[in-house]
Amino acid sequence: MFDIGASELLVIVIVAILVIGPSELPRALRTAGRWIGKMRRVSAHFRTGLDAMVRDAEIEDMEEQWQKQNAKIMAEYPDAEAQMVPLDSAKKQGENDAAGPMKTPPSDPALPDNDSAADSQVPPAPFDQPKAD
Repeated sequence: MFDIGASELLVIVIVAILVIGPSELPRALRTAGRWIGKMRRVSAHFRTGLDAMVRDAEIEDMEEQWQKQNAKIMAEYPDAEAQMVPLDSAKKQGENDAAGPMKTPPSDPALPDNDSAADSQVPPAPFDQPKAD
């Protein structure tokens, strides 16, 4: 922020010693440190508030874009809303399905049965074999 070099800092310290005096310098530095700390806290609080405002504005813009996109999709597919199932009835349908008997999926004739796969001799992978010490 401020570009203060070592020589400029030395000049400031010498002037402070001459103007304030060596006996009052520690108290003056402590007071300056407190003021600097307060200014940092105020600037951090201000920055946090600005970040929150920017974030809220971005969220509002995104919501507007989503609403526009949703309206566009609904205009392209007007019958989609009629095909939608309300959430409550979908939950009830899921509960009814869960309460009923379990159905096993049909077997695929292209896949081998588990029994025939167990009978085949497949050599173990190299990392499965014990190390010989």
